[in-house]
Amino acid sequence: MLKKFFTAVGEYIILLGKSLQKPQKMRVFWKLFMREINDLGVNSFGLVIFTSIFVGAVVAIQMFNNFASSSFPIPPSFVGYATKAVLVLEFSPTIISLILAGKVGSYIASSIGTMRVSEQIDALDIMGVNSPNFLILPKIFACVIFNPILIAISIVFGIGGGHLAGMLTGNWTENDYIVGIQMYMPNLFVYYAFLKTTVFAFIIATVPSYFGYNVKGGSLEVGRASTQAVVWTMVFIIISELILTQLILS
Repeated sequence: MLKKFFTAVGEYIILLGKSLQKPQKMRVFWKLFMREINDLGVNSFGLVIFTSIFVGAVVAIQMFNNFASSSFPIPPSFVGYATKAVLVLEFSPTIISLILAGKVGSYIASSIGTMRVSEQIDALDIMGVNSPNFLILPKIFACVIFNPILIAISIVFGIGGGHLAGMLTGNWTENDYIVGIQMYMPNLFVYYAFLKTTVFAFIIATVPSYFGYNVKGGSLEVGRASTQAVVWTMVFIIISELILTQLILS
């Protein structure tokens, strides 16, 4: 089992080495890059916004209930600050990235895996094309560039969801909530959030690509590879978050 794991790690690193090379034709690369921006980023807008609004509302309500049950009086404005801090530090970078790992990761693994079992990748190799570079590099660029934008949108709509929850429940006033989100928060928290997002985006692009590229068999194996890709992507996201948190915030 351990030998198999280290073999997979070595294959993954070799695949990355082939992928992270200068494209053979920049015009073709930019065309593929823009397509991946649409497939991997723009098509995730709706899911990110919908999830962020409702979770932002839930976080704000939970914060209010926790503060209300505290034995010490806590101003209602801290609901806005706590919601903002939770969204920036944890929810938006990590939870949204895990959701994208399921949506984007399965798409990447299945699309590349289908090309592998239908021998399209073999055809690219025969024509002298660097197939890992051709297939994977545009996905890496698209995720690393666009995922931080999705996380920024998630933070904004999550805070908006908290504001909406206050309007609907009447537990806190609009002025209190706005005062709370305007409270000072260390810039390190924001840097930490977007650094995490960039690392997670790289994992989301590369781990499913590895599983899809190394599919052996038929369509059934493509489905299994997609499932494995999503599971291992989430595992590596959680491990990398632990490492980054220890390095940056400790």
